[in-house]
Amino acid sequence: MTCRAACPNDWLTSLMFGPDICGTQTKKLHVILSYQGQNYPIKKDLQCETDKLTHFYTFILRPDATYSVLVDNREREVGSMYTDWDILPPRKIKDLKAKKPKDWEEREYIDDPKAVKPEGYDSIPAEIPDPKAKKPADWDEEEDGIWRSAKIPNPAYKGPWKPKKIKNPNYKGKWKIPWIDNPEFEDDPDLYVLKPIKYIGIEVWQVKAGSVFDNILICDDPQYAKEVVQEIWAKNREAENEAFEEAEKVRRAQEEEDSKRAKDEGDKRKRDRDRHRRHRRYDPHEYLDDYHDEL
Repeated sequence: MTCRAACPNDWLTSLMFGPDICGTQTKKLHVILSYQGQNYPIKKDLQCETDKLTHFYTFILRPDATYSVLVDNREREVGSMYTDWDILPPRKIKDLKAKKPKDWEEREYIDDPKAVKPEGYDSIPAEIPDPKAKKPADWDEEEDGIWRSAKIPNPAYKGPWKPKKIKNPNYKGKWKIPWIDNPEFEDDPDLYVLKPIKYIGIEVWQVKAGSVFDNILICDDPQYAKEVVQEIWAKNREAENEAFEEAEKVRRAQEEEDSKRAKDEGDKRKRDRDRHRRHRRYDPHEYLDDYHDEL
């Protein structure tokens, strides 16, 4: 039986879950749920593993519509079907008719109403004559005018007077649009219930061989699923890593050998061309032909 015959509408699935690696840009983990004949992808951007080792992906969906995504038995993401998929309308929406009350105080600090400006504060000049300045000995007031000392900043001047700030006793924080119950929201207590699973399919579209998919488990016991991962994957992880490192050493050595061979062959061809040019017999007619062609 072909997949097309077994799944006449292969897009109306109960659940689509697994890694998707395409080129250098797409490296995501899909979690697509089906509800009332329509597929809904998760709104979060989940990343999958991108190395060449074996990895175990687990999706746990609970009766309260919460979920967990595990990678290699470690929790990678948690959330709820109510918030992370656009399956149902949101429970709460912003009240677009709400307006900020006129007496709403958003100022955290205000001027101290008890603050009083010191007497004579406004009469303090910003600059004063330099007490160290001296009139030049050759200053002639008839020719040079009245001598005036250069000005320097007045250390007593503190700028325009401002009352000190105090905590605003009526401060309520930044006003935010309130949330209200969404009249379009209608809860579904069976939201977490998937359609009966009759088939398991693997969608593979690849241009590079080497991917292997196996050990697919569907059950209703998360602890049992974790034990299976521990039994099948975890205990073999160290051996796989060692085998992979050994294979990588062989691959790198072969690449280095191929690169050296290609370089040696290229150098040999270059030497042969140079030797051929040096021993090539001079033919004056060849140059005369080129000359006539130019004429």
